[in-house]
Amino acid sequence: MIRKKVLLLRKFCLSYTKKTDHNMIKKWNDSFIKTLQERYPQKSQLIQELMDLLHIERGAVCRRLRQDVTFSIQEIVKISSTWNISLDRITGTLSGEILFYMRQMNYLKPSEQEIFFLQNIIQSINLLKDEPDTEFMDICNQLPRQFLAGFANLNKFFLFRWVYKYGNGGKYIVPFSQILVSEEKNQLDADYFSVIKTVAKSNFLFDENLFKYLSNDIQYFHSIKLITCEEKELIKTDLFAMLNYLKEVARHGCYPETDKKVNLYISRLIIDANYSYVFTKQAKICFVHAFDKFEIYTYDPDMVANFIIWMQLKQRSSIQISGVDEKSQIDYFEKQYRIVDAI
Repeated sequence: MIRKKVLLLRKFCLSYTKKTDHNMIKKWNDSFIKTLQERYPQKSQLIQELMDLLHIERGAVCRRLRQDVTFSIQEIVKISSTWNISLDRITGTLSGEILFYMRQMNYLKPSEQEIFFLQNIIQSINLLKDEPDTEFMDICNQLPRQFLAGFANLNKFFLFRWVYKYGNGGKYIVPFSQILVSEEKNQLDADYFSVIKTVAKSNFLFDENLFKYLSNDIQYFHSIKLITCEEKELIKTDLFAMLNYLKEVARHGCYPETDKKVNLYISRLIIDANYSYVFTKQAKICFVHAFDKFEIYTYDPDMVANFIIWMQLKQRSSIQISGVDEKSQIDYFEKQYRIVDAI
């Protein structure tokens, strides 16, 4: 992938050199620097990030941003690969295509590199706790990680379901009892469950039948003997505990541990997948959640802007159950308790 980017950039640069058009080269360089500034609007942070990434001094970074010195092809490739910046944006061309990326993870037996990646996510969220403009939004047809991470048996069920559907290469079926989660992974989940509540504002829009879908899955795996009666009861206990927690969040309109704002909505229309975005001064990113536990994402600013609009429009077909009249909350949660109780 990196070699391909190097070749494409060299071809691009050579085409401009052959034209000997200084204005065109400057236009390309302007576009690249503008793309960097879109990623990190605060100049001081952009400089620091480039220093850390390229291992060069502050003065060298400033000379590149002032265009006294141009970025080398190797530096451009390293920046674009690390920050997931598309070649179209680097060259300032408009192909009409938006690049999305996906990182595959083995959540059952994560490698050291994957553990490091998960740790970095937690550290990145922790850096946002004092940023008042940070906003997360999730549109969900299944429970999001923000809540799953706090309930061990329920979290284990989602891992079990992922292994059954995608994570075992189809070689053999693994029952719920044989899903073993390491202490390190459990600690990462606990850390994530804690740090995610420090974000200034979180929005969740649930499919009206989310708990019904989950109930059907649990009953199916119990019917084919991959989940025992005892294990099913453990999962149900976690589901009741989660509903109790969600009810507290809805009643207060915030995470009770941190008082950070939470808006909960229930969609009246079917939600076909989980979508989310992260909006901060430093970074804007949107996700489409695929294959249960993977994420397809992009930093493209136009796509993120459209994504935010599309997701907010979904609120037109939803009702808010947080920080509103208690009857809406009571009606919703009583219905979900009955669904879980019938499992």
